[in-house]
Amino acid sequence: MSTSSPEAVKKLLENMQTDLRSLSMECKKKFPPVKEAAESGIVKIKTIAARNSDILATLKENSSEVVQPFLMGCGTKEPKITQLCLAAIQRLMSHEVVSEAAAGNIINMLWQLMENGLEELKLLQTVLVLLTTNTVVHDQVLSKAIVLCFRLHFTKDNITNNTAAATVRQVVTVVFERMVAEDDRFKDIVDQPPPVQGNTNRRSVSTLRPSAKDAYMLFQDLCQLVNADAPYWLVGMTEMTRTFGLELLESVLNDFPGVFLQHQEFSFLLKERVCPLVIKLFSPNIKFRQGNSSAASPAPVEKPYFPICMRLLRVVSVLIKHFYSLLVTECEIFLSLLVKFLDGEKPQWLRAVAVESVHRLCVQPHLLRSFCLSYDMKQHSTKVFRDIVNALGSFIQSLFIVLNTGNPAATNTSTGFCSNPTLTGGSLTTQAAFEYRGTWIPLMTVSVQGSAKATYLEMLDKVEPPSIPEGYAMSVAFSALLDLVRGITSMIERALAKEEEEAAVRREANPDQNTHVSLSGAHLVWEEMVSACWCGLLAALSLLLDASTDETATESILKAELTVAALCGRLGLVTPRDAFITAICKASLPPHYALTVLSSNTANLNKAKNIQCMRTLLNLAHCHGVVLGTSWQLVLATLQHLVWILGLKPGVGGALKPGRAVEGPSTVLTTAVMTDLPVISNILSRLFESSQYLDDVSLHHLINALCSLSLEAVEMAYGTNKEPSLFAVAKLLETGLVNMDRIEILWRPLTGHLLEVCQHPNARMREWGAEAVTSLIKAGLAYKHNPPLAQNQRLQLLLLNPLKELSNVLHADIRQKQLESVLQILQSQGDSLGPGWPLVLGVIGAIRNDQGESLIRTAFQCLQLVVTDFLPTMPCACLQIVVDVAGSFGLQNQELNISLTSIGLLWNISDYFFQRGEAITQELEREEAALQKQAQEKGEPLNRPFHPAPPFDCLWLCLYAKLGQLCVDPRPAVRKSAGQTMFSTIAAHGTLLQQPTWHIVVWKVLFHLLDCVRKSSTTADKEKIESGGGNILIHHSRDTAEKQWAETWVLTLAGVARIFNTRRYLLQQLGDYFKAWEVLLDHIQSAALSKNSEVSLAALKSFQEILQIATPVKDSAMPTDALAAMGVPPVLIDPLSAPGPGRPLLRSDSMLERLTSYNGAELQAPPPGEESALEDAALWWSAWNTWYRTGTDSTRPPSGGTGTDRPSFVPSQPFLTALVQIFPALYQHIKTGFSMEDLRKLGVILHGAVSIPISSDASPFILPSYTEAVLTSLQEAVLTALDVLQKAICVGPENLQVMYPAIFEQLLLFVEFSCKPPQYGKMETKHVANAKYNQAEWVALNYVPFAERSLEMVVDLYHKTACHKAVINEKVLQNIIKTLRMPLGLKYGCPSESTWKLAVSSLLKVLSTGLPVARQHASSRKFDTMWPELANAFKDFLFTKSTPPDNVSIQEFQKNEAIDVEVVQLISTEILPFAIFIPKDFVGQIMAMLNKGSIHSQSSSFTEAEVDARMREEFSKVCFETLLQFSFSNKVSTPQEGYISRMALSVLLKRSQDVLRRYVDNERLSGRCPLPRQQVTEIIFVLKAISTLMDSLKKTQPENVDGTTWAQVIALYPTLVECITCSSSEVSSALKEAMGPFKDFMQPPVSRVQNGES
Repeated sequence: MSTSSPEAVKKLLENMQTDLRSLSMECKKKFPPVKEAAESGIVKIKTIAARNSDILATLKENSSEVVQPFLMGCGTKEPKITQLCLAAIQRLMSHEVVSEAAAGNIINMLWQLMENGLEELKLLQTVLVLLTTNTVVHDQVLSKAIVLCFRLHFTKDNITNNTAAATVRQVVTVVFERMVAEDDRFKDIVDQPPPVQGNTNRRSVSTLRPSAKDAYMLFQDLCQLVNADAPYWLVGMTEMTRTFGLELLESVLNDFPGVFLQHQEFSFLLKERVCPLVIKLFSPNIKFRQGNSSAASPAPVEKPYFPICMRLLRVVSVLIKHFYSLLVTECEIFLSLLVKFLDGEKPQWLRAVAVESVHRLCVQPHLLRSFCLSYDMKQHSTKVFRDIVNALGSFIQSLFIVLNTGNPAATNTSTGFCSNPTLTGGSLTTQAAFEYRGTWIPLMTVSVQGSAKATYLEMLDKVEPPSIPEGYAMSVAFSALLDLVRGITSMIERALAKEEEEAAVRREANPDQNTHVSLSGAHLVWEEMVSACWCGLLAALSLLLDASTDETATESILKAELTVAALCGRLGLVTPRDAFITAICKASLPPHYALTVLSSNTANLNKAKNIQCMRTLLNLAHCHGVVLGTSWQLVLATLQHLVWILGLKPGVGGALKPGRAVEGPSTVLTTAVMTDLPVISNILSRLFESSQYLDDVSLHHLINALCSLSLEAVEMAYGTNKEPSLFAVAKLLETGLVNMDRIEILWRPLTGHLLEVCQHPNARMREWGAEAVTSLIKAGLAYKHNPPLAQNQRLQLLLLNPLKELSNVLHADIRQKQLESVLQILQSQGDSLGPGWPLVLGVIGAIRNDQGESLIRTAFQCLQLVVTDFLPTMPCACLQIVVDVAGSFGLQNQELNISLTSIGLLWNISDYFFQRGEAITQELEREEAALQKQAQEKGEPLNRPFHPAPPFDCLWLCLYAKLGQLCVDPRPAVRKSAGQTMFSTIAAHGTLLQQPTWHIVVWKVLFHLLDCVRKSSTTADKEKIESGGGNILIHHSRDTAEKQWAETWVLTLAGVARIFNTRRYLLQQLGDYFKAWEVLLDHIQSAALSKNSEVSLAALKSFQEILQIATPVKDSAMPTDALAAMGVPPVLIDPLSAPGPGRPLLRSDSMLERLTSYNGAELQAPPPGEESALEDAALWWSAWNTWYRTGTDSTRPPSGGTGTDRPSFVPSQPFLTALVQIFPALYQHIKTGFSMEDLRKLGVILHGAVSIPISSDASPFILPSYTEAVLTSLQEAVLTALDVLQKAICVGPENLQVMYPAIFEQLLLFVEFSCKPPQYGKMETKHVANAKYNQAEWVALNYVPFAERSLEMVVDLYHKTACHKAVINEKVLQNIIKTLRMPLGLKYGCPSESTWKLAVSSLLKVLSTGLPVARQHASSRKFDTMWPELANAFKDFLFTKSTPPDNVSIQEFQKNEAIDVEVVQLISTEILPFAIFIPKDFVGQIMAMLNKGSIHSQSSSFTEAEVDARMREEFSKVCFETLLQFSFSNKVSTPQEGYISRMALSVLLKRSQDVLRRYVDNERLSGRCPLPRQQVTEIIFVLKAISTLMDSLKKTQPENVDGTTWAQVIALYPTLVECITCSSSEVSSALKEAMGPFKDFMQPPVSRVQNGES
């Protein structure tokens, strides 16, 4: 209910009347005047109430009268009355019905009461009500009221005092509030206050309005009072305290700053009165030094007084807070003083309150900013802001320094620190505290963060300095520091954020403008602030961090350091940023841990604080990485140490995981730390993941830092086998992986560094370098870039390049890693490598022989994968690289299997070329055109191997060239495989080549290869190779390098020859076929003459092949069959050759047509008209010359040396056989021009070939056992050659027949071998029969069958040709006989029995043919020389000097005798009957022979039992018969012949007579002893001869027998008779036979009887 409402007014009137009545009642007796006044007052009130509508206004006007009764009542000084009156007055006041005059009266009345000391509390109450309910009291009245309150404040009564103090405070506030209200009322009326003249306050007051004036006067007097001067306005003050005055000043300044800031007069007061006053009052504190003894100073120094000092500081805080802008200079002084109060020499309480004051400043960042602007940034000014921070820092430091100056004040507990009382018993209390070098300072909670709630600045009731608890000052200073940091950083951060927002808005508005704004003034202030404070902050915070034992405190310190560091980073202040980061880094590591060196000293990381710091560091890097710049180096170095200490090991992708503690250095990790490990490693990973949010520049800083850190680690790892630090490498990897989207900008520095790491000698280091590089490459290729890699070739090559660079690293483990990753890349991205193929293939192919098997194996796996899966996806230009790489695997010598498999791959590649020929051709030709164009633009020739050939053909040529290299590899298996592959490829796919390309194939590939092989083979080592790798046994035919090369030579030559044979028609179309043919023949010749039997034999086989002795298959007109014959699958052909609806017709030069055209040419008969070309004589004669040279050189016997010298080389039988077998075929082509000279050459070769012995180790395989009469294949071939020749002569023209004698001559030479084996040089050979294989090196062949076959041929041929002129003229028959003489003469001496038997039968056959011819030509005397030869032949045979071997059976002997008989029969049938045509000498010789044969000459070798069988009786008989037949023949042409035979006969008879006589005599003499067997045999023979003679005489015409003969015959009879006495039954039976025929002659001759004679 308001005081002006009708009800309130009514109530007021009623109350007043009641009060007046009560007053009149009280004063009725003692104070009548008062009673009267009261009653008249009642009337007055009633009147007012009745007459006026506005009762309150009227009451106010008449208030002096209305109040009067009550004032009088107060004057009575009666307590009861006074109380009643004061209450009534208060009621009036509260209704604001007191006028100015009335108010003055009331005040005066109160003054009197005050002076009388009555109702003091009621008085204060009344004053307060009066001043607060209205504004009527002004000027002097007001001043009186105020003084009244002051006076009451200094009474003896405590309650009064306190109430008065409160009232004073309220009154002072009221005065200023009135002024503020007044200003509000007049704020719209702008009145120019006249300029202030002079500085006297009197004059300036005149311009103020009433309330302002009161306030001014009051404030001025308060200053006077505090300064202990008399007041101007508060008249009547009796006493006053400074403390109270200062409190009042402070409250005014704090509550009404606007008054002082808006009114010059008040500002003036501040400057001129307040500040000097404060400075003056401070002086005792400034001068005082704790611990100065008073004796030392000349005048006693006033001691600082706590109440005043404390209040002064409060005033200063207010002044600085509110009036800094007015009092710049003064504040500078205050702040400097404040800084001095923190000095260690000041009393402890003074320092405490000073710290509280400083704290108050620290929570006002804008104020601090102003300090910085006004002082620190001005020249010649105190650096106030810096000093404050430094002072705080020094203050904190000083607290840790225990002063032991002996001054008791310094050591009592009020000094604020002592040694830690709780550190007893080794257990720490949980109280938060700082501890540093034995000083322990507890930490208290002093204020909420961000507010400076003071304790000692609020102790207004204390007069004595309080005792400061331990650690209080430290706690305040600590809070101050933290608040300072927090305030400044948040202020600057907010401003920066705002700035950035504005910049962003501006950028959006006009994006094309350059939005780089120059540094504003604000920036400069911020930078200055940071520059000014960082040193002090860092010193203090580092110390506190070091000393802190409480996790929360540590956290706060670290947060402060972190925010400053981040702020410095944002402002670009490098030094402070690095300093703070260094501090955090140091704190993260154990104390005394050398930051520079990764030492393996035992680091004890058991302080949770280290971990806490580390987390802060990680946090810093994580959240403020953008501003770290070069400090990354520091941060990362520390993290590296941490990782080292914690034993974290890099895992996949570079993330660090706790390794096994054993591996790390000998760190002692507490359990607390161990539990934190996963968290830390997690944060570490997140830190590097967050690098994706850094801008490019910051990212570069990070990468550079990691690189240089890694370089340090690399340096450290040299020459030590300790575990290196892999932190930097792992993190480079991690950073790369998360920044894949912009990998280009960091790729080069990143991989460049990692590649260096890969070269490191320390294996672990290298391994991680490689892991990082390869992981990055794999990730880079797998990442979905934008644009994709397929469209960004540059990026793809950039990514793959380091992979290539790794090939330069010599360490095998790195290459292994590289190749494994290639394998993975192929498996995952093989299809999309595109232009990266050359690089990848380069890596696969960068193998060297010093790299070891496993590396090569891995690389090879990659290659296999490429060949099996990726040939179709790679650009055709890369196919050549694939060939090269496959070739290089073939050439490596570490792993034979890989070499062999790679050759297989080359075959697969060739197959691929073949199947995709057309597509590859098109693509290569397109590319070729492009390259050609580029080359023309540059004006250079196109540089490509095998250039003029078309690109597809070049591909083939490269393949052939590679295979060619492999064909001369040092390892035989590789050579063999490569050779087979190469020739198979050329055979199967050569049809795809253009004709000119064949020229290159022949000369650059095939002949070049042959040259190389020939050279290697001829220079190969002949040393025996003990065994192959491991335990492989090597066959003796391959146990020297030379033998192994021989195999290669064989293969190569055969391959080339086969190509010449199968591709003959194609090759003949090349211009220089003849030249090529010559070269090939030269190769064949040199191979054939090589000292290796395998090579030489194979050479001949190739020779045979190119002469088409083994004819190639000729077949079919069907191209499909032709292709099938070549091994092209028909599948390939059908779809190509069927132009269905979806298939366009083929181009004319399509693959198929090329196939069929070439093939047809090759596999079908040559087209007509080309016969001549094929049969080109020059080629054949060239072949003949080669054959001749080969034959001559290979069969020429070794010259010189004795038989003991081992010949350098003896050709093998199969070789010679093959050589000779070539001739017949060759001859067919050259027979038209084959001359006698050629025949002679041939003869030499054949003879030489047959003469060559066999080495003893080969003979069991070649020679038949001696008993078998079998020809060796060589002998067979030789005879076949001659046979072919004679047949050719036979059917050939006349002029050829002159060659017959030469052939005979040749054959007869061979016949001689039967008895006289040929000599090969001077070599000793043993006969096979008595050669024990191990003794003889060389075994002569069994020439007997050969000679016998030759003889048979001679006989046959002679049979055919006996009448030929040449045969007659050249005395062939004579030669035959002459040749046969030897076996005939040797007879049993012949090596083989069959020889002489054949010789005899041959002689008989030849003679049966030849003698008639000889007789025909008797007149021409062409045969004259033949007869003596024949006679000798007969003689040598029939009366051989050799004896039959002992073991000849009787049957054998009789057979042999039959042969002798045959000869004699020939003489009797073919010669003797024609004696007329035969030279006489010859006949004489024959007769003598017959004669000799008739008389049996005994052989002493016979055993008795066999004598009769061995006597050649049959032979003798035939001889005798022949002799007799010739003797008694009537055809005797000349008496001489008859004479000869008769002579022979008489000799025979005489001899018989002698034998018989001797027998008889011996028989008689011997008595009973039997005669020697020989003699008995002889007598028997003689007896048989006599019986033969008798038979002949019986058959002969009597006129043919002359008388002498008869006489001799008859004379024998008596002797025969004498023999009758013999005792031998054999002789007796023979005697019977001999004597029997005599009966025919026992009748007298007829003539005698007729003539009667007796």
